[in-house]
Amino acid sequence: MSGIHTGTIKTNIPARMDRLPWSRWHWLVVIGLGTVWILDGLEVTIVGSIASRLTEKGSGISITESQIGIAAGVYVAGACLGALFFGYLTDRLGRKKLFMVTLAVYLTATVLTAFSRNPMWFFVCRFFTGAGVGGEYAAINSAIDELIPARVRGRVDLIINGSFWLGTAFGAALSVFLLNENYFAKDVGWRIAFGLGAILGIGILFVRKNVPESPRWLFIHGREKGAERIVRDIESQVEDSTDERLPEAEDDDDYLTIRQRKRIGFGEIARTAWQLYPKRFVLGLSLFIGQAFLYNAVFFTFALVLTKIMKVGDSTAPWYLIPLAIGNFLGPLLLGHLFDTVGRRVMITATYVGSGLLLVLTGVLFDNGSLSANTLTLMWCLVFFFASAGASAAYLTVSEIFPMETRAMAIAFFYAVGTGLGGIIGPILFGKFIEQGRHQVVVGYYIGATLMILAGLVALFLAVNAEKQSLEDVAEPLTAQDAEQDDDREYAGSSPVGSSMRRYH
Repeated sequence: MSGIHTGTIKTNIPARMDRLPWSRWHWLVVIGLGTVWILDGLEVTIVGSIASRLTEKGSGISITESQIGIAAGVYVAGACLGALFFGYLTDRLGRKKLFMVTLAVYLTATVLTAFSRNPMWFFVCRFFTGAGVGGEYAAINSAIDELIPARVRGRVDLIINGSFWLGTAFGAALSVFLLNENYFAKDVGWRIAFGLGAILGIGILFVRKNVPESPRWLFIHGREKGAERIVRDIESQVEDSTDERLPEAEDDDDYLTIRQRKRIGFGEIARTAWQLYPKRFVLGLSLFIGQAFLYNAVFFTFALVLTKIMKVGDSTAPWYLIPLAIGNFLGPLLLGHLFDTVGRRVMITATYVGSGLLLVLTGVLFDNGSLSANTLTLMWCLVFFFASAGASAAYLTVSEIFPMETRAMAIAFFYAVGTGLGGIIGPILFGKFIEQGRHQVVVGYYIGATLMILAGLVALFLAVNAEKQSLEDVAEPLTAQDAEQDDDREYAGSSPVGSSMRRYH
């Protein structure tokens, strides 16, 4: 067979991966891939916390407040473009190559940021830091979903995405310490902050080296022997750590027929989302836009609301971020298992609509002066307890409802849309509201809440019941569709590929 196709195989690798009991090997995947979200939360929070320090005389970098705003926009642009660029390469070149490359890009850019002495250097470093982080979302989410058993995919994905907020809490506390001039000079503390993020990243890089390529990606791209070798090794590690013999996966229903392809073009990736799955495309877009505006409605304004309206001191305000971060993490942690048991449709709808209604209530109480700084923060915590689980489920949703060949690109596209709207339109819109006072800030809350509720209603009708379902059952691979349409193939049953694959010609 010539051209982009390399052959047709029948494999039970997906069934074998999904039948694995939870083991030490799965923890390796979670630590090696998932902990990067902590770095992302740390990165975003530290930059926000040190912004005022950078503009001070003696900071070691001559930068103005308006240039800090430009740097934030540059970071968002880097994240959006990086997600799309690295997302495409992840689908084309493999998960492992890209989750190593994107982390290396992030680490390099973060280290170089610490040596910034002028705005241009700072801008360039922020762009590539954003590009690395955006690429991570595509490469990591696709790899995790393809390596984690279907029965726990929801809770694991939610908790991993929610770990962003652990980094946020750590970053807030760390910034208060590093910006204290009793310990560090003005031109030193903020540089150390970037260096610490890089040190954590290097540790993750060493763990990540032991995480294998996705077997699913390998057998689709004509590397079935490598896929078989990796799965056999995983099965051996799981049996050793659990002291249990794995059951065989030899039922006919466990097999999937794939017409392998060396590459899949960008045009076909785009057509898949638009033409084959238009309802799922609308679902993903709704979920990402809703969560983007809700988060920006609060997080872009919370410090100014506390200091300008609630009269909280400038040095005290950052501490209020810590309970918000804790509320954001507890949501996915405590509600995550329900996405695998109660189901995706019910839980996505409940978390989106619930957080939207709570933000409406918060707006009403805030507008009539019923809340203190502490009770306002408590209300925000309740909002984000549900909103964080919903937002994490948005990443889970777009990573599992499109065919495997387009998975990373789908994540990248919706991430870019959400980040672009939240990071560009959100700040412009809510910045105007802040200038006009309390009542207009409440209007911002209502806008974010309305979009969140509408997204929840879209999920009620369009969400896919993907809980405990194999990825291949949720969205049939394009290469499996190719195989079904290949009516002229002829079975050559005497030449199995390993114990789990049979080759056709």
